[in-house]
Amino acid sequence: MSVPRGLPSNYSVPWPFQTKNTDFYKQEIECCTKALGRIRVKSSVCLEAYLKFSSQHRPHDPIMSGCLPSNPWITDDDTYWAMNAPNVAAPTKLRVERWGFSFRELLADPVGRANFMDFLRKEFSAENLSFWEACEELRHGGQAQIPTLVDSVYQQFLAPGAARWVNIDSQTMERTLEGLRQPHRYVLEDAQLHIYMLMKKDSYPRFLKSDMYKGLLAEAMILPETKRRVFPFMWKPRHSSLSPALPPASASVEPVAAAGGPGGAEGEA
Repeated sequence: MSVPRGLPSNYSVPWPFQTKNTDFYKQEIECCTKALGRIRVKSSVCLEAYLKFSSQHRPHDPIMSGCLPSNPWITDDDTYWAMNAPNVAAPTKLRVERWGFSFRELLADPVGRANFMDFLRKEFSAENLSFWEACEELRHGGQAQIPTLVDSVYQQFLAPGAARWVNIDSQTMERTLEGLRQPHRYVLEDAQLHIYMLMKKDSYPRFLKSDMYKGLLAEAMILPETKRRVFPFMWKPRHSSLSPALPPASASVEPVAAAGGPGGAEGEA
């Protein structure tokens, strides 16, 4: 390999040296042209989305808003864990509110998924969620059980005249049937995605607007705030007054006498 101009003759190049010839600049122009053609989000739109996401998730962040009723790692009170267990009879209001953040949040919560299943039964479309759950079981199941699970899902949801037949477009069905010849854990991925998007765009918005979800929000448990946060400067009452001029009754603090002027000790945190 020739040594680039300006370097000693005994210099060994540790990597392939690329000459900037016509082909090099053609590739660079092509790369820059493709980069200019990409769809990009404006910074104003991106920042607005970040602000919306942050304001939406702030009440649900234990660091920013504290744990209700108390932080179990500080108080040794496991009420927070018990009330936020995977399966509880009465979910908290913060938990029910998260179901409205996204369809993924709803399916990730066992309690939310169970309530969504009850809603789909009333709409006679519960087979869609059952099919999605069966595909999840296949995806995370044991390797030895894959042929049996694939056949069970096909006979129950996809076969002609199936008891719980799901509505899938012809192209997706064709690809799925072709993949069933050599079954694997991802063979139903296209069909699962089709049903997922169908529920996300159709059933999920109706669930959020239904009386059932509004009733769950109204009946959800609102936990009282009994402990302050770890960081006192971030403390703010959860249920503050509607008027900023009227301080909430729970925010009253006993006056503390000054101990040595400005350097005195602060009040109880």
